[in-house]
Amino acid sequence: MHDIELSEEQRMIRDLARDFARREVAPRAQAWEKAGWIDDDLVAQMGELGLLGMVVPEEWGGSYVDYVAYALAVEEISAGDGALGTLMSVHNSVGCGPLLQYGSQAQKDAWLTELATGRAIGCFCLTEPQAGSEAHNLRSRAELRGGRWVLDGAKQFVSNASRARLAIVFAVTDPELGKKGLSAFLVPTDTPGFVVERREHKMGIRAADTCAVSLSGCSIPAQNLLGERGKGLAIALSNLEGGRIGIAAQALGIARAAFEAALAYARERVQFGKPIVEHQSIANLLADMHTQLNATRLLTLHAARLKSAGLPCLSEASQAKLYASEMAERVCSKAIQIHGGYGYLEDYPVERYYRDARITQIYEGTSEIQRLLIARELANYPL
Repeated sequence: MHDIELSEEQRMIRDLARDFARREVAPRAQAWEKAGWIDDDLVAQMGELGLLGMVVPEEWGGSYVDYVAYALAVEEISAGDGALGTLMSVHNSVGCGPLLQYGSQAQKDAWLTELATGRAIGCFCLTEPQAGSEAHNLRSRAELRGGRWVLDGAKQFVSNASRARLAIVFAVTDPELGKKGLSAFLVPTDTPGFVVERREHKMGIRAADTCAVSLSGCSIPAQNLLGERGKGLAIALSNLEGGRIGIAAQALGIARAAFEAALAYARERVQFGKPIVEHQSIANLLADMHTQLNATRLLTLHAARLKSAGLPCLSEASQAKLYASEMAERVCSKAIQIHGGYGYLEDYPVERYYRDARITQIYEGTSEIQRLLIARELANYPL
């Protein structure tokens, strides 16, 4: 996009993230994937740069400017490595976000500065083996016993779980109240009974830890209740807009990296006496990819501007996430096609981009859920 559309501060943050991603992230991404882990020193550097407290005000050590700056930074980091984009987006949106919005002063003082500076990483324990999009259908239970909450249950697909120091855990406190019987809790991950059972082996974003977690007699102080009792579903849904803007930006970054790799390859690869970029069929592919990337950025930043202004943007965030995630798969596929047989090899990064992009259609709400939400908003669409 043209810099004229950005403030000086937004440009500075984008450029900082871009320089960091190109210098420190992209050269190590392949090694991280093979290791299944992102180096701790790199995560610490991100904290020092303010990239892990981007939705948190300076009062608690954060670097909040607005959601436009956040989306730009997530795009750049994800262009360097999609797995690191996952860590960054999850930590900011559903790690810091609920605590910032619903935490008591004491809870914020205890945890928010640690999270915003990256000294502690957060995770979000909502999904269960039987409950994904149906977020209110949880089986995990929390009972108040002797002034302490005791949690039991199982969580699935928890990003950052094996790295996190703090988990936001959702459990049923009042089964008879249905959707109004769900509550949220702050659970330090070193609490006895909080167990990371396994790290999943995934198709893509392999360096980002995605884990199954069990809660067995996990006892925490009563004051670790986040927000009001029974408000868990509202808390779980409250950060969907910011989360989906982050995933849209992640998908955009991965796809942009694939496009740039394909463009560079097309300029160098010679067939039939000239670089393949000069063949119309390849040029047309690149033109479509470039157009789709720019359309995605406009959708994403539009949603980010609405979010920054405090305006409703559930539909706009869903549109950005839906379009970006499906665009990313198309663009990454075409990038492989432009590389020909080489694109199918691990020697070239486009095969990793393709695998990394696929998850963006699933987490933070599947494409099917996004379409449902967008269609629901149309009931009141002004004609």
